[in-house]
Amino acid sequence: MITPTLQTAHIPILHQQPLSPPIGRFAPSPTGELHLGSLTTALASFCHIKSLGGKWLLRIEDTDTERCDRQFTEQILIDLEVLGLQWDGDVIYQSERIDIYNDYLSSALLPLTYGCQCSRKDLERYWSQQAQTSSTTQTLEPLPAGLNATDIKQLLPNRQRYPRCCLNANLDRQQHKLRIQLPDHKIGFSDGIQGLQWDNPQQTLGDMVVRRQDGMINYILAASLDDGLQQVTHIMRGLDILPMTTAQISIMQAANLPAIDHWYHLPLICNPDGQKLSKQNLAQPIDTRDPSKLIADALQLLQQPEVDRDTPTRMLAQAIAQWDNTPLKGKSALNLPNY
Repeated sequence: MITPTLQTAHIPILHQQPLSPPIGRFAPSPTGELHLGSLTTALASFCHIKSLGGKWLLRIEDTDTERCDRQFTEQILIDLEVLGLQWDGDVIYQSERIDIYNDYLSSALLPLTYGCQCSRKDLERYWSQQAQTSSTTQTLEPLPAGLNATDIKQLLPNRQRYPRCCLNANLDRQQHKLRIQLPDHKIGFSDGIQGLQWDNPQQTLGDMVVRRQDGMINYILAASLDDGLQQVTHIMRGLDILPMTTAQISIMQAANLPAIDHWYHLPLICNPDGQKLSKQNLAQPIDTRDPSKLIADALQLLQQPEVDRDTPTRMLAQAIAQWDNTPLKGKSALNLPNY
């Protein structure tokens, strides 16, 4: 974690060489079957870490018992095997690790967490009252000229940021959802695809919910702890997770877990209309009846050198040998061709 100053803000972040072999991971959530977007993430993370001589772990992020389904988990495992994307070691299921997450909430993360009883309606009411108070007690002046969108956003209240109504209420931690206090300063990290990144997790995300009132562990806590406990060194995932990275860095540091050495956030796979492929947008599940074609199409989408059409194992071996992140650098989206 690095706090920027006038002296350091322009200096590239240097990483110490890890002593252990590189470890990457693929961590799908079984709320549906794999689609082309999630496949490209799996394929990219697999080829990249294997090109470094590392291990590729598989973790099923199934803490959301309302949306996750065991049949989707089984299909994901089948699809990966058919495609030759063989993971190292045992599959980790987050639903079987709830006690571990709660142990951290009761120990290392205890000083940073607090109970919260605010509902979404409570927060909507709060922000409405704040807006009314502001309009009646202040004369609104026009914003200074020359501001860009980022400058204006910083001047306006962030309604996604929790206003800490319950911070000092001393609510029962077991009877209410838990929030974690994120640091209020900029954190920097070097992204191997998107470049140097700076963000203030408190200003961007606020105090995030890490455990719901019903006991369900939220993504950011489980992923942060497991990446540290599994000693992951290289994380390659979708660009949509980039805004949560400084929160993850903060949580891992607070939990005294080893830091991630290398971050890579892949461009999002979008349909010809520019819409991100996702389960929410009803992206079609992959069809593994022709796994070689599927691999070739995904590699082409990732702008990798062409491989010989062969068995999945041989195609992946060639893709690993010639893997290159360079064509992806600085890109936020990769669009599917319009057939």
